[in-house]
Amino acid sequence: MAKSLYETLGVSESASADEIKKAYRKLARKYHPDVNKDKDAIEKFKEINAAYEVLSDKKKKDEYDMYGDQIFGGQNFHDFARNQSGNVDLDEILKNIFGGSSGFGGGFGGGGSMDLDQRTTITIPFVVSVLGGKHHVSINSDSFDIKIPAGIKNGETLRVRGKGNSGMGQRGDLLIKVEVAPSPIFERKDDDLYFTMDVPLKEALFGGKVTINTSVHDELTIKVPQNTKNGQKFRVRGKGIINRKTSLYGNLYLIANIVLPKVEELDEELKKMLEEKLPSAKIASEE
Repeated sequence: MAKSLYETLGVSESASADEIKKAYRKLARKYHPDVNKDKDAIEKFKEINAAYEVLSDKKKKDEYDMYGDQIFGGQNFHDFARNQSGNVDLDEILKNIFGGSSGFGGGFGGGGSMDLDQRTTITIPFVVSVLGGKHHVSINSDSFDIKIPAGIKNGETLRVRGKGNSGMGQRGDLLIKVEVAPSPIFERKDDDLYFTMDVPLKEALFGGKVTINTSVHDELTIKVPQNTKNGQKFRVRGKGIINRKTSLYGNLYLIANIVLPKVEELDEELKKMLEEKLPSAKIASEE
């Protein structure tokens, strides 16, 4: 049973889905009208896409494998397409044969047809993911800046209209997966930020104010109470990350890190007094 759609893509009838896809992409690049200016290239390009439209769709492929070129009146697909009167509308042909919409039209943009969208991945600094900013992209011999929205999360995708592949007088979009570089000082949990704040022993013991500077905030002054413990958490409302859906800000959580002075740098009198007066560790005893 003749099966010319396989011949159109240059693969065997036992070819795997990956082999069919690779063969299609190779031929599509070769006969793409933007690349191949031969007068017959556009018709060849249409046939390649039509063949792939059928062979990449399991339901259509199963039907074609069962009946072969009988569905084209016994002709191979090349001759069948050439014998249609007027302009060849392969989308309409496939729709009439297989039923429903083939998804082949509209610049070959849907289903198993040619996808003009292009995909790439960029890595942005953590501070840009929080505050937003610009990122320079170079692709397809094109170079441009894109806007990074404040609050973007690791793994999100940005769409840049009209910067994808070209085909049949159309231009696809560029889909950019954004990866956020880890921060050495911040941890992000949803829309909240966590930052370790150094607290000198004096302020930890007797209370006071601690001033901090971060890469995403203006100078912040935090009041810490007496007897602040190591690891104690302080919340600063609204100093987290903006939620892109609600436009509300998360919180900033400051984790106290008590900084002990070096004994050798203490005044001798103070050092002697501390050694004498500081309470010793209590050892628990079992009754």
